[in-house]
Amino acid sequence: MVARVRKLLKVKKAGHGGTLDPLATGVLPVYLNEGTKLIPFNLEGTKEYVATMKLGQETDTLDADGKVIAENPVFSFTREEVEKILERFQGSIPQTPPLFSAIKKDGIPMYRRARSGEKPTLTERKTTIHALSLRELSLPFVTLEVTCSRGTYIRSLCADIGRALGCGAHLVELRRTRSGKFTIEQALCLEDLSRLVEQERVPERIIPLKEGVDLSAEMRVEKRTAERVRQGQSLRLSELPESDWRRMKKGQRVGLLHEVDKLLAIAEFQGDGRSGTSPDPLVLRILRVFHDG
Repeated sequence: MVARVRKLLKVKKAGHGGTLDPLATGVLPVYLNEGTKLIPFNLEGTKEYVATMKLGQETDTLDADGKVIAENPVFSFTREEVEKILERFQGSIPQTPPLFSAIKKDGIPMYRRARSGEKPTLTERKTTIHALSLRELSLPFVTLEVTCSRGTYIRSLCADIGRALGCGAHLVELRRTRSGKFTIEQALCLEDLSRLVEQERVPERIIPLKEGVDLSAEMRVEKRTAERVRQGQSLRLSELPESDWRRMKKGQRVGLLHEVDKLLAIAEFQGDGRSGTSPDPLVLRILRVFHDG
């Protein structure tokens, strides 16, 4: 998809903000040119999904693209019974990633190892399910709404829920409705994007850098200070408006603005330095500079 967008828009650089399984649809943030610098700042964002799983069958990939490896009878579950099981999978939970995943071991993705016949050991890790609710029950299909942290595998979640129900399950449909601050309402399908290119209306749908990242504070800098920032130089206390830095906390990420609300840089506040020996300490460390914000 990234390659298609790059070709369609004729941009030099493009990158994405989080992979989707082949059968999945929904929100895939695509960053263009200078926007690719925002990717590391957005990867930790919360994700939301609508997922449908089929009870009674387990597959080697944990989804409908795989081979069925086990079949079991499906009981006549009620909504209350399913919702009771879902309560076990909320909060911080252990999860083993699927064997067919993009996780790399010694530089090689797990799915490539799996397809070549290897069965590498997968390490269990913690993930966070912020919310999990039953959207529809139409046996053998169960549709869920999931709000989770980065790194959560919905395929694994469905397989684990199936085991807890005693009949097994695999994912048959997945739609990501939110990725960080980006929602399905903002999204375009490739056909819509092609139409906008033909109509020369693409700029009106590209999200400005300033709106493409969540920052807890913003600060406007004057022209002379902006030149230093463009060179990646940290800023001293005397260069910052006191009304701005007094409200900041150590480690806070700040958006530096110039001109008409353009994002010049993302910086990290190092503390006001009042306990140090320097009367004018370096307090704002530049993390990323943008040249066409």
